[in-house]
Amino acid sequence: MAAGQLPACSEARTRRHTPGYLMDHTATADRPPPGEPRPDPANPAPLILDGVRKTFAVDKQELTALDGVSCTIRPAMVTGLIGPDGAGKTTLMRLCAGLLTPDAGVIRVLGFDAVREPLAIQARIGYMPQRFGLYEDLSVRENLDLYADLQGVEAAVRPERYRELLAMAGLEGVGNRLAGRLSGGMKQKLGLVCTLVRPPNLLLLDEPTVGVDPVSRRDLWRIVYHLVEAEGMSVLLSTAYLDEAERCAEVVLLHRGHILGHDRPENFSRRVAGRTWLVRAPLPKRALQRALSRDPAVVDALILGKAVRVVSREPGALRPTGLPAGDAVEIVEVAPRFEDYFVARLKDKEADREMARITLGQVAGHGGQEVIAVDNLVRRFGDFHAVDRVSFRVRNGEIFGLLGANGAGKTTTFRMLCGLLPISSGTCSVAGVNLRTAAAAARARIGYMAQKFSLYGNLTVLHNLKFFSSAYGLCGTRRSRQIEWALATFDLGPFAATESQRLPLGFKQRLALAVALMHEPEVLFLDEPTSGVDPLARREFWAQINSLADQGVTVLVTTHFMEEAEYCDRLVIMAEGRVLAEGTPEELKERCGGDRGGEATMEDAFIGLLETGRQARGAA
Repeated sequence: MAAGQLPACSEARTRRHTPGYLMDHTATADRPPPGEPRPDPANPAPLILDGVRKTFAVDKQELTALDGVSCTIRPAMVTGLIGPDGAGKTTLMRLCAGLLTPDAGVIRVLGFDAVREPLAIQARIGYMPQRFGLYEDLSVRENLDLYADLQGVEAAVRPERYRELLAMAGLEGVGNRLAGRLSGGMKQKLGLVCTLVRPPNLLLLDEPTVGVDPVSRRDLWRIVYHLVEAEGMSVLLSTAYLDEAERCAEVVLLHRGHILGHDRPENFSRRVAGRTWLVRAPLPKRALQRALSRDPAVVDALILGKAVRVVSREPGALRPTGLPAGDAVEIVEVAPRFEDYFVARLKDKEADREMARITLGQVAGHGGQEVIAVDNLVRRFGDFHAVDRVSFRVRNGEIFGLLGANGAGKTTTFRMLCGLLPISSGTCSVAGVNLRTAAAAARARIGYMAQKFSLYGNLTVLHNLKFFSSAYGLCGTRRSRQIEWALATFDLGPFAATESQRLPLGFKQRLALAVALMHEPEVLFLDEPTSGVDPLARREFWAQINSLADQGVTVLVTTHFMEEAEYCDRLVIMAEGRVLAEGTPEELKERCGGDRGGEATMEDAFIGLLETGRQARGAA
């Protein structure tokens, strides 16, 4: 059971706990060992790591998660812990929380030794892991009471603390609602509230914004800032979203268990000054990005509206090859971002991670042909309309985005389009097949990649490929050929005998995409496919999706990461079960950028459209 305020632990390397043990040992935990000074709560000590090493045994091999890590994290500020998948971020968090013990080195948290005094640390910190342990069959208030009991919060102070926290999180009025019926963003905010029932001196947040929409993400950051500014709390936060690194006072950059840098985010950005550009040319945006990516002078090329944002290898004028000649190409130098430095720094180290471009044996359909048709789609749960008269069209070879805040109805819509959920009323066809009358036939023509890894974790990579190829009706020579194709194309050969649950996150994503494409579908459904994935893996993934769209595969994607929406040809934004806005990313941004004197970001557009829609419904 994952608690927000960490309960007591035993001396074992991976510690277990019970509420009774916590209550019986609180007084002991508060006392420092004889001869050591008691830390002063009014002057919080920094978090100090000195030569920390941690290894794990995986498949009879030793995996080094952290190797000689040393840094000092200052109190009363937000420090970001940034790094690609497998960098060691979660291991570092758990070591600081006293849930693991290092193989070597010293960790001092709030003035206490993390190895000898884990109880004293756990009595003073809050820890919100990636999968926070809410009890979905309990109400919001009952979850708060449970964590207050675990944290020893006196009954007399609970009502005011609950009121303050729920107001801060925008959860007033939902105290009696079951936690399982909250939206994803509301659950994440409730998890943070449970972590804070007893105010900690140090708050550890392990990717708290993964899988939540931009509105909820903004709310979570507002809460974090309030805790630092109003309560003087220290916050160590890991994240896969690099724009969030720029919201931190300082950033620790981890890579393969080593610290590559520890500085203010703007100081990292300055290291790529003179190397960041915005390129516009009379080419489709995916073709422009592909041409720039192939240029040896370019480290990174990222679609941003109608333009492509480029990081060059060296400072100085950018002169890309492979673009149309003349004045039609516009190249403008722009201010560097932390993400530019991160990608430039790590791409050289991760050059071996790229896999071959996906090439399908057959091209699906013809350009411009309507592949998905949705008319007045409705899904009711009792009297509640989760989806209410939704209509849109998707053409062959398009990347079409389905966006919305948590609870907007996009996942329900998505599941109906995949044939996984019955339609209450309306019509919907996918690849020419009516989902109301022939859902099974439609499913045979689509590929589906779920948000969470949903393959068989206890089967090897090869066994998963064999199982799903058979499930898609492949047999004989074609089945063998497609399995060989998947292993080679997705660089899964070295992992063929590895249990899927033991794969790194990036390779789990590769396997899931390989399975979805085994039968060469006409339509590919992607449900938040890069949630929690680091920026390098995200870029690699979208290069593959762009390649599939160019081959005629129709792609429908849901995402909470707004820069991914830039890859879409067209978007629908949903709110309260209905279509709020539809258009290209550029059209939606233009609707929100007029008053700012410049181009809005996709996140600006998303939040602005939702707020405008909310105001219009309130006035109606």
